[in-house]
Amino acid sequence: MQEEACLTLEQLCGACTVGPDWVAGHVLEGRLHPPGERPSQWRFGSRDVARVTRIRQLEIAFDADPELAALVADLMEQLEDLRTQLRLLD
Repeated sequence: MQEEACLTLEQLCGACTVGPDWVAGHVLEGRLHPPGERPSQWRFGSRDVARVTRIRQLEIAFDADPELAALVADLMEQLEDLRTQLRLLD
């Protein structure tokens, strides 16, 4: 199921209380994957909001390196997806 990407960079920053430089750094490092080549073209969906929030919380709460925080976020997202698949099988 494809999610509709509807938030701009500015809207994402406001929703997640992060700065545009923080988001841009994570995009450039491959931890976030918005469509579009320039920040003005980037669009984000609800999964991106959850991911940004989770990564930022991990960075703050555990003083986690951004790469480690993104890896933990990946694992948590995979776990959520697997749980959803299990519920569908029941």
